[in-house]
Amino acid sequence: MRVTSLTSTTLPASIAEQLRELIIEGVIAPGARLNERMLCDRIGVSRTPLREAFRVLAAEGLIALTPNRGAQVVALSEQDIRESFEVMGALEALSGELACGRVSDPEVAEVHALTREMQACHARRDLPAYYRLNRMIHDRLNQAARNRLLTQTYRTLNLRIQNLRFRSNLDARKWDAAMQEHLDMVDALEARDGARLATILRSHLRMKSEAVLESLRLARASTSDDASDGRELAVTRAQ
Repeated sequence: MRVTSLTSTTLPASIAEQLRELIIEGVIAPGARLNERMLCDRIGVSRTPLREAFRVLAAEGLIALTPNRGAQVVALSEQDIRESFEVMGALEALSGELACGRVSDPEVAEVHALTREMQACHARRDLPAYYRLNRMIHDRLNQAARNRLLTQTYRTLNLRIQNLRFRSNLDARKWDAAMQEHLDMVDALEARDGARLATILRSHLRMKSEAVLESLRLARASTSDDASDGRELAVTRAQ
């Protein structure tokens, strides 16, 4: 994952994009501190453009920069997650409703083709490739709404929860359900049925939120059980 042949202007942007993907796909976990030396070695860049990339990601709300402590991936609370998905569900629903009245035939065909390609990724269980196409589909629906303020608001919030949307597909059953919802979205878009598409998108985001919150609770329970087991082992050894 080394960066080559880039100008001083595009280099930080390229680094930011690579780090963004690592955060979205969970390679760099929420709450993790970003080790500059390790990242410089991994990407093959110096610290100056890396720090510029950090500032880009901080402006997007993906990482936090703390004096004397460096950069850390933002970890949203349960309340943050719930509220973010509630708002995103409303934004996506509005995008879908507006898109059905404004989308062109070539745009519908593109969303259809992307969905079929995404379905193939789902069949071979290629989540990273699936999710890249997933993001493109949701972006196309938003763009088809032809509302610049909606797009700006959508993009700003979506950056904060992209890694959570990715993680919501780690459960195979929920991933299968999400894939079916995307097929339903295409049907509604092709029929120009704005009310139906809005309902599907709102439900889609609600299911994403529930999946993310459930996974966080399970992770916390597992951590608590591990800690309890460790304490019991320590007591046993002491006896």
